[in-house]
Amino acid sequence: MTVAAMSFAVFAASQVGTPGPANMALLATGARYGFRAALPFVAGVALGKQLIIWPVGFGLMELADRAPWVFQTLKWVSAAYIIWLAWKVSQLRLGASDPSAAAPGFVAGLVVHPLNPKAWAMIVAGFTGFVSPGTDAVIATATIGGILLATQVLFHPLWTLAGDRIARTLAGTRAEPYLMYTLAALTVASVLFVLFGGGT
Repeated sequence: MTVAAMSFAVFAASQVGTPGPANMALLATGARYGFRAALPFVAGVALGKQLIIWPVGFGLMELADRAPWVFQTLKWVSAAYIIWLAWKVSQLRLGASDPSAAAPGFVAGLVVHPLNPKAWAMIVAGFTGFVSPGTDAVIATATIGGILLATQVLFHPLWTLAGDRIARTLAGTRAEPYLMYTLAALTVASVLFVLFGGGT
């Protein structure tokens, strides 16, 4: 009746640190608005995953067994939303064409993971693959949630900083539109891989 914390930490790092819809959003936000301006969004993204972890840890999986169609529907709606966001990213340019435009804030970041099929798959895999049957729900959920938050605090700012540094190099050049197209394409690819490739 335990959680395989060390094994899950390795799994979490492999998932949180690799490309996915959330990391592509962080990369694009850092590129468009700069690292400092994007920090509230980064904080929201990191904490937003907790909005999934705790309901899952306290019985949402039982609902998934009883009404799987609900989660299938949510998965496809979420994927469609993120693909729409990717299209918006493809239209962005790094130059400050609109001085009044502000970076997305903390609240905008909170909704990224609840709408991210990779996040749902990662969390479900955590509870089903690394938690022993009979483990206390509070202990299991706190452990899974704490490990994921720690890996996000490490990796999410790095993705945002990478976007900021890329933008400083490419803003205003002929390569700029292709950067945004690439970010959008990677976002769509990551969603499609989760939906059809079995990735977590």
